[in-house]
Amino acid sequence: MNQVVGTASHFTEVRAGHLDLNGNFVNPSIPVSDGAATISGRSIVNDRAICEAAQEHLPDSENVRTQRAVLSVLGDGFVEAVEDITLQTLAANQPAQSNGLIHGEAIVIPVLEAPGQTMVGRFGWKDQQPTVLSFAGDAYLNEMGVTNHVRPNDVTSICKTGANQNAIEDTPDSIGMADVDHFAQFIRATMAPPRDAALAATPDAIAGQAAFNSIGCVTCHVDTLVTARPGTVIAGGTYTVPAAIGNKMIHPYGDFLLHDVGTGDGIVQAGPADTANKIRTAPLWGLHIKSRFMHDNESHSVTNAIQRHAGEAAGVISGFNALSQQQQQQIVTFLNSL
Repeated sequence: MNQVVGTASHFTEVRAGHLDLNGNFVNPSIPVSDGAATISGRSIVNDRAICEAAQEHLPDSENVRTQRAVLSVLGDGFVEAVEDITLQTLAANQPAQSNGLIHGEAIVIPVLEAPGQTMVGRFGWKDQQPTVLSFAGDAYLNEMGVTNHVRPNDVTSICKTGANQNAIEDTPDSIGMADVDHFAQFIRATMAPPRDAALAATPDAIAGQAAFNSIGCVTCHVDTLVTARPGTVIAGGTYTVPAAIGNKMIHPYGDFLLHDVGTGDGIVQAGPADTANKIRTAPLWGLHIKSRFMHDNESHSVTNAIQRHAGEAAGVISGFNALSQQQQQQIVTFLNSL
């Protein structure tokens, strides 16, 4: 359960698929209970259905599987307003900052609300969506089964009623906004998660931040980003950055890039094949109101989450392990203040 509306929760979703003969990831074919249909073209496998006939079943043949944690949406309006070039520059600079070990990947994704336009992906564990509205519209369809102007096509018509089964279900209201538009507006209006100011001011937290920076955690968990200026047109020309969001300094402790840190799940969503074992750097803001960590919620302590890092983060983890127990605990204290 979320302690705060819009934050990450303990709920997870299932993603699955299989590898072809060349070792490339392929989205699953998921049979449903009516026995006459399958759902394909996406990696998500829903646990629930609105009727028995539409219940999805994961076959043994789809043997690339993972649990995905539900992400927080707090502050995502600011993340959306970070310019592409900012994220691309972070990716370009990381190898030099880490002796070639760290090399985040920025992938360019179609903007669903602006056909033919693209933007650097930044939402979802695989950076599979570039804008708040694209993210919301995709969730409405694939996680709630509601067609909308961003995602207008059903994945199955089983149990769908009404004379026109091809009609979009999320229709505009009296002011011309569909529910998905209101949801995107809500996300864009949320503030970034606040820090635990009292804990952040303690000597241990201050020392922990210094150690966090010195061993290289900050290379991926970037502490400060600046949003585009007010009036900047983004999202393929569909959204103008407002004054409330524009030219703001944010502290997400994340770079919103894809990295192979040894915890990849083998799933490819929007990026090229090399992203199969890469995961978006989790922003650390709001960490102090969480009790489970990493993309699968399988880490029940901050220390365990740190120790699960490998791959590109191997040098950083070596640095962490070389610290004294007191210094390691100071880093944990710092993280618990975020």
